[in-house]
This record gives sequence, C-alpha cells and structure tokens, in this order.
Amino acid sequence: MKIIDIRALRGPNYWSNYRKKLILMKLDLEALEQSPTNKINGFGERLKKMFPSMKSHRCSKDHEGGFFERIEEGTWMGHVIEHIALEIQSLAGMEVGFGRTRGTGTPGIYNVVFSYMEEKVGTYAAKASVRIAEALVEGKDYDLENDIKQMREIRERERFGPSTGSIVDEAVARDIPYIRLNSQSLVQLGYGKNQVRFRATMTDRTSSIAVDLAGNKDETKRMLIDAAIPVAKGRCISDETEIEAAIADIGFPLVFKPLDGNHGKGASINVKTLEESKAAFEHAKKYSRRIIVEKFISGYDFRVLVINHRFIAAALREPAHVTGDGKSTIQQLIDKENKDPRRGYGHENVLTEISVDRETMEQLAKSNYTLETVLKKDEHCYLKGTANLSTGGTSTDVTHIMHPTNIFICERISRVIGLDICGIDIMAQNLSEPLEVSGGVVLEVNAAPGFRMHLAPAKGLPRNVAAPVIDMLYPPGKSCRIPIIAVTGTNGKTTTTRLIAHIVKNNGYRVGFTTSDGIYVQNSMLTKGDTTGPVSAEFILKDPTVDFAVLETARGGILRAGLGFGRCDVAVVTNIQEDHMGLMDINTLKDMANVKGVVAKSVKRDGYVVLNADNEYCAGISKTVDCNVAYFSLDENNPIIKEHCKKGGIAAIYENGFITIKKGDWKFRVGKVTQIPLTFGGRVTFMIYNVLAATLASYVYGFTIEDIKLSLETFIPSATLTPGRMNIFDFKEHKVLIDFAHNADGFRGIKEFLSTIESPYKIGIITGTGDRRDDDIRDMGRISAEMFDHIIIRQDKFLRGREADDIVRLLVEGIKQSNPNQSYEYIPKEIEALKHALDIAKPGTFITALSDVIDNAIEVVRSYLDKERGL
Repeated sequence: MKIIDIRALRGPNYWSNYRKKLILMKLDLEALEQSPTNKINGFGERLKKMFPSMKSHRCSKDHEGGFFERIEEGTWMGHVIEHIALEIQSLAGMEVGFGRTRGTGTPGIYNVVFSYMEEKVGTYAAKASVRIAEALVEGKDYDLENDIKQMREIRERERFGPSTGSIVDEAVARDIPYIRLNSQSLVQLGYGKNQVRFRATMTDRTSSIAVDLAGNKDETKRMLIDAAIPVAKGRCISDETEIEAAIADIGFPLVFKPLDGNHGKGASINVKTLEESKAAFEHAKKYSRRIIVEKFISGYDFRVLVINHRFIAAALREPAHVTGDGKSTIQQLIDKENKDPRRGYGHENVLTEISVDRETMEQLAKSNYTLETVLKKDEHCYLKGTANLSTGGTSTDVTHIMHPTNIFICERISRVIGLDICGIDIMAQNLSEPLEVSGGVVLEVNAAPGFRMHLAPAKGLPRNVAAPVIDMLYPPGKSCRIPIIAVTGTNGKTTTTRLIAHIVKNNGYRVGFTTSDGIYVQNSMLTKGDTTGPVSAEFILKDPTVDFAVLETARGGILRAGLGFGRCDVAVVTNIQEDHMGLMDINTLKDMANVKGVVAKSVKRDGYVVLNADNEYCAGISKTVDCNVAYFSLDENNPIIKEHCKKGGIAAIYENGFITIKKGDWKFRVGKVTQIPLTFGGRVTFMIYNVLAATLASYVYGFTIEDIKLSLETFIPSATLTPGRMNIFDFKEHKVLIDFAHNADGFRGIKEFLSTIESPYKIGIITGTGDRRDDDIRDMGRISAEMFDHIIIRQDKFLRGREADDIVRLLVEGIKQSNPNQSYEYIPKEIEALKHALDIAKPGTFITALSDVIDNAIEVVRSYLDKERGL
C-alpha cells in the first residue's frame, strides 16, 4: 500500500459539518485492491488478537462485534485502516469514533477519513495504521505498544494543559469560538473586536504589575504584612554567608525557596541543620539569584482559588507519597501506586505518575531511607518536598469547609496584589477555623494558578473553576462574535464579496474581507495573493480592529483544510459550474455542489443562505441546509422564485430594468440597473447576478433598502476597486478590457458582453490552466473563436502538471473546432502578448485580455495609457 496524501481538516468540511477535526488520508491499496479481508488467510484472527477491544466497533451492522463480522464477510483494507486508526488513538487515551472510507473513482485509491483529538497524533495514527495493516496482512510481529507510547507523548507535547483546556472546553460549551494562537497555551476566544485572549490562567485583564508582584515573593510578603495578613516569618538572602544570620533570626525548622520560582521548583522544606540549609540554598540557587528563607510552619498545605476577586475553590494538597504495608520496598510501593488507573503520563489523567528523581532521594535521605527500605504497615513516606500535582501530588477538595473569615482574607489578598485569577497557598491545620485561631499563614500568592487540583481532585467534589473565568471574560450582554457573511460559488465570488464589503462599510462597520486578490481591512490591502482559504479567514477573525467579516471561500481551501470559521450569519452561493472538475476527487457538478454546500450548511439556524435559483445545482443546496433560504434570479417567473415567495419567502429579482426585493407578494425596488455602475448599463449579465446576490445577502442580514441602493450606486468598477473584473481602459483609438475569466462559463459571460460592443476588430488574449480537464481547455478555445477576430494564445504560468505545448494544443483544437479559419498566433509571455496586441491595434479595436495574473496585465496597459497621455 502507498499513502498518497494526508491532510488535517480543522473546520466544517466536505465530510462533515459537525465533526471539524478529521484526518483525510488518500491511500492506494495497490495489489491489495484484489484482496478483501476474507481472502487473506488468518487476517481476521490476527486482527482480533491484536485488537480484542475492537469488538465494540459496531460498523454498519449497528451492533457490538459488527466490524469483526464485516472482516469475516470481506471488506477492503482502506476500511480496516480507518478502524485501526480510530482504535489506536483510543488505546492511547484519546476516544474518537467517527470514520468513513470512500472510493475516489480510481480503482484501488480510497479516501480514508477519521476523527482525531490532537492533529499530530491523528497524522501519526494514519501512518501507523497502514504499517499495522501491512504487518497483519503479512503475518509479521508488530510493536503496537511503541505506537501507543509515541502517541501519548505527542499528545502531551501538543495538547492544551488542564487549565487552558478547561477554559477552552467551557467556552465551547457556551458556543464561544476559539483560535489557538501558538503551539503553547495562548488562546483567543471570540472573533474580531469581541475577542479576548488568555494564556493558561492569565487573561488579557491580568495586570502585569500584579504578575510582577506575585513573582517576587519578598515583595508579595511585604505587601501582605502591610495589609495585616498573617505570613510566615522570613527574609531574603543572596549569598551563602547570610545563611547563619537567617537561621539565628528565624530559627529552625526552615523553608528555602527561590525568589522567582514556581511550581515548587528549587524548594526545600523542614530544613533542620546548617548543612541541610547550605544544600537547600544551593538547590534554590539554580532557579533564582535571591533566595527566600522562611519559618517552616507545621500543618497542611492548602491552595485557595480566587477569580474576579471572588472565592471559588479550595483544595488540600499532599506531596507524592506511599503508605507502607510492612512487606514491600518503597520502590515497589511507588510501582504499585503508579498502576492506579487514575495516574497517567503528564496531564492525561487525574493524577500524574510518581517519578524518582533527586528530590525523591533527598526526601528519603532525611529519614535515612532508600528505595529498598521496607516501610512499616500504614507508615506514610513523602517522596517530594512540595505538593504539586505535576510531580505526583494529590488533592482533596475542601471548598465546602472554608471559613467565612478565611474567604474574606483570600478575596482581600487578590485585591491587594491585584490579580484577576489568583492562587493563594496557605499552611494551616485546617481552613474551617480562621487563620488567627488555627495559627495558619499565607505562604505565597500565585499568578496563573493551575486548575487541575480543583477540576479533578483525588478526593472530594470536582469544581468547574473554568466557568467563573468565562463569566468574567464574557459577562451577560457581551458578544463574543462578529457578523460573518461567507461567499462561495464557481464564478462571481470576488466581485460579490467586494460589493457586500462596500455595503457593510457604508453602514458604519470596520469590515475585513478576503478575496482571490488579497486580504483587506476597510480599504487597506494587508496581504496580497489568493486568500480564499481558512488561514485567510482566521487572519480576519483574529484582527481586533474588525467588527464585520466578509469572506470569499473557495473550493480548494474547503477541500484542503475545511472552513476557517464554524458558523456564519449569511452564506452566498453564486453558482455551480463546471470548473476544477477532476481535481481532489470532485468529478461531477453534484460533487461540486456538495463542496460549496459546506459553506451553506455552516449558516446559523436563524441566518440565511442566498442561492441562485437559475442554477439547478446551486438551488438544490436548499435541501441540505438547516436555516432560512433566500433566492435570486434574473426571472421573476422562475418556478422556484414563485413557489418560494408564495410561501412568504424572500428573493431578489431583475424585473423591468430594476433590482428588486420580493417578500411574499410585495415588491421593493432597490435601484435601476442602468444606475448601478457595476452592471455596465445592464449589458453584463453576470454582473447583474453579482448585484442580485450582494443585494439579497445585505438585505437578509438587516441593512435597509435605502442604504443598499446608495452603496450600489457608489460602487464604481475599476482596476483599483475591482481589479481584474471587467476593467476597461479607454485609449484614443481603441479600448482594452482586462478580466479574470478563467473557465468556460466566465468566457461565455465575456462573449455576451462583447456582443454589445461595436468594434471593427476584436482581439482576444487567452490562456489555459493545466489543472483543468482536456475538454474544459478545448471549450475555452471554442468560445474564444466565437467572440474574437484574432486570438493571441499565451501560456507562461499555471501549467500545474502539464507542458505549455499541451495546453496550447488543446486551445488550438477548440479554436479549430469552432472556426477552422480563425486567425490566431502564439506568444508565450503574457507581457509580450499584451504589448503585441497594443502594437497591432487598429482604430476602433477592442482588445480583451483574459488574464490570470491581473496585476501584470493592468500594469502594462496603464504604462501604455500613461505614454499616450504624455505622462
């Protein structure tokens, strides 16, 4: 078998609008195409032996063991690999369950699709599943445990930590979108101007001064003392010569910890001798230049969490420890403890596995123990100096016993230091009595406190401590989203997008929009190029200045990675035509409609999808959506329009020379086509379609007819505002039209317009694109011969896997099929072809350059125009 391609889908996609995290692997079964599972000796038995847990896979049988039945009946290896990829992720602790395998139309080549939790784990699972299947086919041994181990390690590197993950999960539960901004814990919630950001448990509301204060333990202690909050007696030292003075001042037992430390790193507790003090000082010195020396307070280690200056949760923390049974060594007890199913690698489970390190050996040495020591029955042995969960510690929820006085103290501490999310470490006998009664003290105040001990304590009630964070970031009435209008279709996407953006901007919004020319905010191009995929959509949604997004959304991005947004307010599908057929396994118009339909199905339930009623496959998308539908048409008597409006529906139609909104039986005329510059006096039909689509999308969003009318009349087509879309340049004796038409339907639109142009000589500059079907390229040649007196073929870009001579040959074949006597010539370079056309132009000549590199063509024509004007 051979893996042809692996892609990670990250949003609504061709395979599912709801399952946004999918791996798509294109797989060539090669010789195994002829060998379903029932023809491979012993395959089923080997599969069951390696994966007994696959008995739970129901498959199409819809009962337990259904997949094993399919194996016995005979199924293809792509289907098997799909199930293996799902199962090995589940065995690695990532429960995933969606998968499907479909043929591509090419014998032996399949699309294997399955869900993932972490993208890199999903990619690893795709490759590993093929290796495993090959081993099972050949009857070879395979080290499955190594794959499981690798996937767990990848997950720990890539996944959100428990705190970040809990906040993201709470946001998702509240339908708040998120974007991961880096490979660590920096996350954006919401879109555009309504976004907020956080990293772990620090938010964009967290004061940097407060973080600095909390990070400087000496300064924190001074402020707490000034606020009459009980703290442990201590001092700060930076040299070994100061140790003895600190001991004399504070007295044993002591705690040594780095001034700027966190997570308990470098800390030593219950230090009782000068020698231990020197060793503790050196250990802390590895993490900070200055060292805190404090009185060791006996009692229990508590963590109190305060969010938005309100008490949320409290936990009792215990360092990693084992309890003797009178016969097992400490090492054996550690091994036994690590078998607890609640313990896992890193953060994957409630508890973390206990590791033996320097700190462990030092703790044991204090009691004159080694790993081979046998503890007495019920004897506790602490293996770490601090109670951090990341080193194997445990937590018990004690929120319900927190005394009101202690709650008041902790809430006051959060304000004294100024932290919106505040972790307070307290040493006391209990929290059910005021600290002044129990003799407890505040040890530290922590910025970015971990949530894990509260989310999943070893004992006691779990607390959803992420909820108050979201309450703080998005209080009632604050929106997390910005309006999104998404535009897709075969032709007309860019112009429709630009026109909608113009309407939105004229209504007072700061609009961000993506097109095949670039990314724009208001009138400023921020990125140049074809920016119609999910990365470009995210660019706009991450921009904090944008309060309205209009996103051109092309086929390629949907198929490569899915949508860059989860939901939109309005979706526009301009048309479904034969273009890009045969690419990425999209072979029919029905397939293409399913691709474009991904955008339509992403519309929120009370939003609208705007569809072309004159286009069969486009109109058919209405059957697949779960939102409101509005149609546009050049014909008010279109049966779909009539039936739709009869039921009270909304449509946009072209009637009696007007762009008109039809709502039920009522008509609202928006504007006369001859007064809308984009339609070129009503002579360009495809531009009227674009105007109808944009008008209807704007209307169903909520803009008024008066505002839409004004915007339509002020949107002037030009090389600046609509580059490559019907850009006409007037020379003294001839004209030049530059347009992006790059498929047969686009060529037909130009042909219709040219039929209205009076010119004695029409020159056309055409080109083909290598990733089209042969007959698609011939068709462009055929149409060209019908509209031009002379054709210049050029082919210097977009070969996409073909030879230039091959594309030119197909164009010439099409030309000859239409008109054997057609005049044409071949000039490979676009610039040279344009210059040649301008040089041979006669008075009255109309030159049309159907260019796929708009900027170059416009630049050349403008230079000639400037020269003519003496500039």
